[in-house]
Amino acid sequence: MGEFRPVADALLYLAGSWRAERTVRDLAGTDDTADDTDEGTFTGTTTFSPLDEGGLLHHESGTFVWQGVARPAERTLRFLPGTAPGTADVRFADGRPFHDLDLTSGRWVTDHPCSADLYRGEFTVLDSDHWRTVWRVAGPAKDLVLTTDYARAD
Repeated sequence: MGEFRPVADALLYLAGSWRAERTVRDLAGTDDTADDTDEGTFTGTTTFSPLDEGGLLHHESGTFVWQGVARPAERTLRFLPGTAPGTADVRFADGRPFHDLDLTSGRWVTDHPCSADLYRGEFTVLDSDHWRTVWRVAGPAKDLVLTTDYARAD
């Protein structure tokens, strides 16, 4: 039994609304004990809606709780058709490149360099209504693991 579910078309699979639950673990300065790891949570909704020029507008909104303080949080990305059929070219809201995405095997690993830090993302399709991302952020100022579980809301 495989852990991933292949997806013929990433944009078709992602279209719609998803419930999103994220944990953010800050590993900087820890001595490998759970008590020293700062952890936050994000709970909200991620919606992939059609763009006029093709692709999907990704809008995420919800509540981020860090060190007991809850704040509203949101972000917007653009998922455009990729260079190969069924793939996507993910861009920030302002059009800057973020990463590529190919879910045809059900799993994708990609990198995004950001200044001196490196973001390595792993995308896993669990079934028709569930997928997960794990971003590992490493650099001189960051040592984070962000894990998001998505469940189809519509």
